[in-house]
Amino acid sequence: MAHDLAAGTDEHPDVARYRAGRAIQDNGPLAASFLRELMLDCGADDCGFVAVSDPAIADQQAWIGALLPGAKSLVSFVCRMNRDTVRTSVRSVANEEFHQTYDDVNIVARKAVRRLEEMGLGAVNPAAAFPMEAQAYPAGMRVISHKPIAEAAGLGKMGLHRNVIHPRFGSFILLGTIVIDREVDTVSAPLDYAPCLDCKLCVAACPVEAIGMDGSFNFSACYTHNYREFMGGFVDWVHQVVDAEDADDYDKRVTPGESVSMWQSLSFKPGYKAAYCLSVCPAGSDVLGPFIEDRVEYRKRILDPLLAKPETVYVLKGSDAEESIPQRLKSKEVKLVDYNIPSDDPFSFLFGLTLTFQRRKARGLDATLALVIEDKGPQPAAIRVRQSRVEVEFQAPEKADAELRLTWETLRRIFRDGMTVEEAVANCGATLTGDVATAQAIRRCFPVYRVPVDA
Repeated sequence: MAHDLAAGTDEHPDVARYRAGRAIQDNGPLAASFLRELMLDCGADDCGFVAVSDPAIADQQAWIGALLPGAKSLVSFVCRMNRDTVRTSVRSVANEEFHQTYDDVNIVARKAVRRLEEMGLGAVNPAAAFPMEAQAYPAGMRVISHKPIAEAAGLGKMGLHRNVIHPRFGSFILLGTIVIDREVDTVSAPLDYAPCLDCKLCVAACPVEAIGMDGSFNFSACYTHNYREFMGGFVDWVHQVVDAEDADDYDKRVTPGESVSMWQSLSFKPGYKAAYCLSVCPAGSDVLGPFIEDRVEYRKRILDPLLAKPETVYVLKGSDAEESIPQRLKSKEVKLVDYNIPSDDPFSFLFGLTLTFQRRKARGLDATLALVIEDKGPQPAAIRVRQSRVEVEFQAPEKADAELRLTWETLRRIFRDGMTVEEAVANCGATLTGDVATAQAIRRCFPVYRVPVDA
């Protein structure tokens, strides 16, 4: 029978079924016990629940609102990786485990969202890792930040290696999040302890010293090596292709193995160069047994093969890693590469310096360099180095050991290309007040972003 939707919408069979279904739906909060059972049935290994209003994730509320207007709750969940597959020194095997588990996370999330949708709920499953909002590169690419949500949901806490450690499964997990438009009757509580054993094995395993003994983290070291075939590293490879005069010149810049590895990352999925910090982590009640029983044997079996593996390690010129790797890891070959995170304004450029700061170069230094960028305002700023840490402020300091007045382009040439302060004064019109040696010492705390052609 035909139905006039304009006049008799309620009599349409689909509308009638919808209204009948809505009549039996519970519009109150979802039971956490029900939601947990649903997630485990869809394949998750553990899960927890967070209110969108939780202060711990306040900085993500705009992202969450864009994903699902009216969002009220987040479901954080984990899928386990196979431990020994991640621990192997054969990168292709370990990388496949990462990618297969990422696929599992996305499949679990999609199944759960389908179930929730069938119940009449609004739900969205952002990707576990990739793809991201690439048009926003380099800022704001993330759709959601899974780690703080997982911490708020009681699924673990971040260790020295900046990965969430699950109390049972340890570091061998990948994270997923589902956004829903319904409250959950009982939200999860964060863990009241840190699963990290503070064993420092992740510090020892990292080939580029990205993790400090004191808990510090060198972002640029990790980004440059481990993510060589992602984003910035891919841009650097494109530059090598463009800059090469011919095939012979390209072969001098890029080895056959590197070309094939980039092809494989482009054709299949990106390959991580290390992730050794996860491989060696003994935390988690299901994981820690062998480490607790025999720490020497654990290091021999898990850590030593990674340190002994012959491989190319990608570093920035003037970085701590460039200096230390040949002394510490004789099996590794150091290759200098460019740092390609674009910074087209002084604010983002100077903030970016906090990500490339080299702590070893800053030992014993306690000084402040004031900057005045004359063709941008003039815009004042300050770089302060003390106790092997850096602070960048966007105002004139009360006291400085030296002051540089210069143009935006000269600032970039100093910190991006390695121009010395003396050269900037002599050739680029910069003016220096104060101690030139101190100014140059602060400059040396940062690597060179562009590798000289003859390097």
